[in-house]
Amino acid sequence: MTDLAAPFEVSLAAASKHIRVLEDAQLVLRQIRGRDHLVSLDARPLAGAGEWIDTYRSFWESRLDALDAYLRSRR
Repeated sequence: MTDLAAPFEVSLAAASKHIRVLEDAQLVLRQIRGRDHLVSLDARPLAGAGEWIDTYRSFWESRLDALDAYLRSRR
């Protein structure tokens, strides 16, 4: 964990809390080898979120394009 927190301006405790949230969301896997904790990404749960986003993408893109056109016409 220390190596994981080092590049960021956060304490080891804060980094540990963030990792715990990611573990609870099943986005990272932790392996403990002696005193070392190895953390790796498991992106599989993101597939469901991607599918949900894709469902609404065309809906929102058309609305945002219309908003953009409207705002440009108001200039």
